[in-house]
Amino acid sequence: MMVPSVGRLADTLLEDTVVGSFSRLGWSVRSRLLPEFAADGSPPFAGRVAVITGATSGIGRAAATRLAGLGGTVHFLARDPGRAAQAQRQIAAASGHGTVSYGLADLDDLDSVRAFARDFLARNDRLDVLVHNAGAIHRDYDATDDGTERTVAGQLIAPFALTSLLLPALSAAAPSRVITVSSGGMYTQRLDLATLQMPSSGYNGVTAYARVKRAQVALSREWARRHPGTGVAFHAMHPGWVDTPGLGTSLPGFHRLTRPILRTADQGADTVVWLATADPGLLGSGRFWHDRRPRSEYLLPWTREADPAAASKLWDYVAAQITQPDS
Repeated sequence: MMVPSVGRLADTLLEDTVVGSFSRLGWSVRSRLLPEFAADGSPPFAGRVAVITGATSGIGRAAATRLAGLGGTVHFLARDPGRAAQAQRQIAAASGHGTVSYGLADLDDLDSVRAFARDFLARNDRLDVLVHNAGAIHRDYDATDDGTERTVAGQLIAPFALTSLLLPALSAAAPSRVITVSSGGMYTQRLDLATLQMPSSGYNGVTAYARVKRAQVALSREWARRHPGTGVAFHAMHPGWVDTPGLGTSLPGFHRLTRPILRTADQGADTVVWLATADPGLLGSGRFWHDRRPRSEYLLPWTREADPAAASKLWDYVAAQITQPDS
């Protein structure tokens, strides 16, 4: 068995290389050497309730399967009824646990998100874990009816609205937690409210996605700052480079080049499941995680916020969007 100092050194070296950290190699080495992985299996999740967005495939489905397999009640949000029904059957069969259900909602439509939350709260008085996993890279510019670019609408404003709406159930289940699945791509961008929404002219879906993923991490930290001592903890994480259908569709060239070193969906979901089940006293709140360890939010100095109040201003902007009447 390797001594802890060797594990720490290997972890630091992997983090410094980026490619080693984000790839399958990083997960393989860390899962063998780090003490966070030493315990066999995950704590039981029986009697607890999780809501997961984006669980019809990839990381979300892997996380849903793992949590259901630990005895939890898993309710996921999906857009397409056919894919949702298929995913429900697959998750229930793979987990060996029958308490898997879903609700339909379009994250680009706040009314749809509100309806999902109302239905969930009518059926459940508690929520132990909320996982914001849904995400997509849009190749072409598109906007919602109110003019919000769809990456911002579906992956920033909608998760904020869902958290706000489900906060009573999260508070009732305290200690509970909200987990946001970000992306390593956020390391390339600075949080800047003025450039958060890309215009149609010169639109780049990869950049738009990375900017929103940066904003997600800042908002998770801001949630934690504004809700201390409530028993609801907020965590953001990035899963590394994972072989998912979305990656193959959105970044086919990158997918072909890196496929031999990409993580499996289950490896990508590992830290999500760990954050959902670990002792809350060990996790704190407001941190950014990768492979079961807190990480810096910044790898490049120029990506640090120029404005110390940037996260607070982002909060005000997003909060204003969910309080405005829909068009």
